[in-house]
Amino acid sequence: MGNSKSHPGQEFSSRFLPGEQAEVNRLFDALSSENLGSSTSHRSFSLQALKGHVGDALPPEMVTRLFEGMQRVDGSRKAKGPSEHISQKQFTVSMSHLLKGTAEEKSLMILNMISASGGPVKARDVYKFTEDLIGSVVHVLNYRQQLRGWSQKPPPGSPSRVQVLAAQLCSEMKLQGGGKLLGPQWLDCDCDEAVLEDWVFRAHHVATFLSLVIHQGFLLLCSTLELATLVPERQVDPQREFASLLDILSVIYINSHLPQERRLRWRLLFATELHGNSFAQLCGHITHRGPCLVLLKDCDGHVFGGFASCSWEAKPQFQGDSRCFLFSVSPSMAVYTCTGYNDHYMYLNQGRQTIPNGLGMGGQHGYFGLWIDVDFGKGHSKAKPMCTTYGSPQLSAQEDFQFQKLEVWAVGDAPKAEPARKTRSILDVDPEARALLKVSGRGCHSEGLREVPDEH
Repeated sequence: MGNSKSHPGQEFSSRFLPGEQAEVNRLFDALSSENLGSSTSHRSFSLQALKGHVGDALPPEMVTRLFEGMQRVDGSRKAKGPSEHISQKQFTVSMSHLLKGTAEEKSLMILNMISASGGPVKARDVYKFTEDLIGSVVHVLNYRQQLRGWSQKPPPGSPSRVQVLAAQLCSEMKLQGGGKLLGPQWLDCDCDEAVLEDWVFRAHHVATFLSLVIHQGFLLLCSTLELATLVPERQVDPQREFASLLDILSVIYINSHLPQERRLRWRLLFATELHGNSFAQLCGHITHRGPCLVLLKDCDGHVFGGFASCSWEAKPQFQGDSRCFLFSVSPSMAVYTCTGYNDHYMYLNQGRQTIPNGLGMGGQHGYFGLWIDVDFGKGHSKAKPMCTTYGSPQLSAQEDFQFQKLEVWAVGDAPKAEPARKTRSILDVDPEARALLKVSGRGCHSEGLREVPDEH
């Protein structure tokens, strides 16, 4: 037992390394132990055995979907009629497809998990599958205690994030004829294997979530799952209770769009309920702290924000780079990246009378994609038809809005402390000019006002 050479189906598992194949074989041995045939080549397992092994780690409906998907697959990758048991060959091929398969192979598994016929399915059936898949991700992460400090549920009064993320993922599907799943009228459209293959290739979260459900639900090949980059560690002062606007699904979604090196941990820098409603306090907590996410909830319940790829600095010029983006969490999930139209990525200014004072991202003065005014609690998202910098629509319910909560999360490791800059006095800028002043007898009347230089 456990030797990959002793099992049938080896020819269908070339993607697995020897140690990985041995682990797959051990799981099959455990599942089929109650149904011993006359030889190892005829061993199989039932739905009851799979549910018994998984226990409460996955919702029963997802376990049934996975079992039925395996039922309808054989070694030649063709759908077949349902049977009461899963063979070694079916199990090995299914695990290979789900964990290491191509978009074509994963789409075949999804089709088999949705339909017994293997033919086209309705878009509404794909949407229901997507809801079940996302719900299973939340369920298994909570069961395995892998939430890493985040809540499994959105704040009270928020719409179901399972439904919101399912709608976002399905919106990336291109139906036959090139249309997109944009409204109820599309739910009766047919989705064949080609549509699903393109969708799996386009919406990478689908394949990621399928893998996570297998890894964490079956406890199979868990070492190959980079869970730390999928779910960042939540770092908040343990002495102070804090309920974020974000739940585990919105965190996973936003985190997947961050630069790879920024996905491991999020550190709370500022929250109105902890630090008060003050623009000065906001600036004091977020400047020179590295890349971060600014997130707020307006008085109509819309939750949205932006990713700043560089440290915030209070200055009259735009800052940042093309890695910045705007995003929405509620009522819909979406990320809006730079268009290349201009470089108005980030803006932070305070204490100047001739130019706007506040924090902004995208667009232009007076018409930002996201703007938080120095008169704290107020802002705007004037992006009709869309923000020039990020291509985002209006993120808030009203163009000019008031917000209830604001929080800022630094992402990735904290930046190394930079040495204090040595600032040159205006008296040192042009030595020749100083000499001419002395020759003319006019002197340097501000010499006595020179600041004492810092000692290092």
